[in-house]
Amino acid sequence: MVTHKHKYNTDKVSTLREDGRRELLILSSVWVEPNSSAAGSRMLQLIRLFQKANYQITYASTALKSDNAIDLIKLGIDSISIQLNNASFDDFIKKLNPDVVLFDRFMIEEQFGWRVAEILPNALRILDTEDLHCLRKTREIAVKKELKFQEEDLLKSDIAKREIASILRCDLSLIISTYEMKLLKKVFKIDDNLLYYIPFLLNGIKDSQIARLPKFEERNHFYFIGNFLHQPNYDAVLFLKQEIWPLISKQLPKAELHIYGAYPSQKITQLNNVKERFLIKGKLADLNKLKQYRICLAPIRFGAGLKGKLIETMQFGTPNVTTKIGAEGLNSTKNWNGFIENNSDKFSQSAIELFTDKITWKKSQLNGFKIINTFNKQYFETDFIDKLHQLKLNLDQHRTHNFIGELLQYHTLKSTKYLSKWIEEKNKNL
Repeated sequence: MVTHKHKYNTDKVSTLREDGRRELLILSSVWVEPNSSAAGSRMLQLIRLFQKANYQITYASTALKSDNAIDLIKLGIDSISIQLNNASFDDFIKKLNPDVVLFDRFMIEEQFGWRVAEILPNALRILDTEDLHCLRKTREIAVKKELKFQEEDLLKSDIAKREIASILRCDLSLIISTYEMKLLKKVFKIDDNLLYYIPFLLNGIKDSQIARLPKFEERNHFYFIGNFLHQPNYDAVLFLKQEIWPLISKQLPKAELHIYGAYPSQKITQLNNVKERFLIKGKLADLNKLKQYRICLAPIRFGAGLKGKLIETMQFGTPNVTTKIGAEGLNSTKNWNGFIENNSDKFSQSAIELFTDKITWKKSQLNGFKIINTFNKQYFETDFIDKLHQLKLNLDQHRTHNFIGELLQYHTLKSTKYLSKWIEEKNKNL
């Protein structure tokens, strides 16, 4: 059953098309929470990009609304609740008849991709990977087993098989990291025509904004921030607690480490220790508060994509200490916004140096501003929309050249379709 946040007018499609507007349908398993996760910020950036290109957007999700979700209706976006394995979805997309369908992560494409392909054969199908889930999961396994991650390990991953199949079935997949672009081409041999690099879409930082930021002397303490539904963030906090903060706090007896993040579980809150100056603060309502901190610590041991928390540090003029994986896809190690260290001792010493040395701190801050400006959205927006228009004009030829994708689409449609139909019938009898 499709339930509506407000009454949906199916007649508007033809009106909008006459006005020259295009229709975009976004399918997701979550609602947009830009203040809770980097993925939420990324989705909001894409929404604004499509709106700027004159797309009317409908956002449909299988999730229940949370208090952290933004009100999409205020942005002029239809907000629709949908269910898995339910034929009402077919009627919904027939009436909407979008020009473009964007799948938010590969799991949603698995669920709804076959329906979209069958009912809307002329719609452009785009997958927003957010990050490569198979890369994050394979790295997590390596960390837990205390093994060195090898790119070849991805070829043994069941998640990789599912995720790569999803990429091949779609007309275009959005890749957020240059490292992941190279990985998909090198390890999985994905055709370049199926991939599109589009990182975070940011506003450039102006000198007037920099001048208003708190200075070195006006800042104090360390912080970490991250959505705790995301496993790499919990691992990073635990690593800080057990390995890194004891080394830093011993040499900086007045410094505190504040831990922020949405959805903190009991295993996070129980790490709070006033005596150790390791303080769990929970969700941060106003991100601008991060400007009062001198250093961000982000010992990310596994993960993928771009780290939104590090983008925020640079925007707020706050240097950071992170790992090679934390900095991946953002910049080379040469001119980082602080230090990149994988060893606990070196990580701690670099954090202390950055905290106490104003000259090093200032140089790191300036590096961060330069990195942010390389992600200025004006470098990506026009080219991306042009790419979509060209794909729409040459969609048949594009799909013909993607024979493996068409093959996977054929077999997936058959197998997933009948499994879904079986579940649907079973649900009717409950």
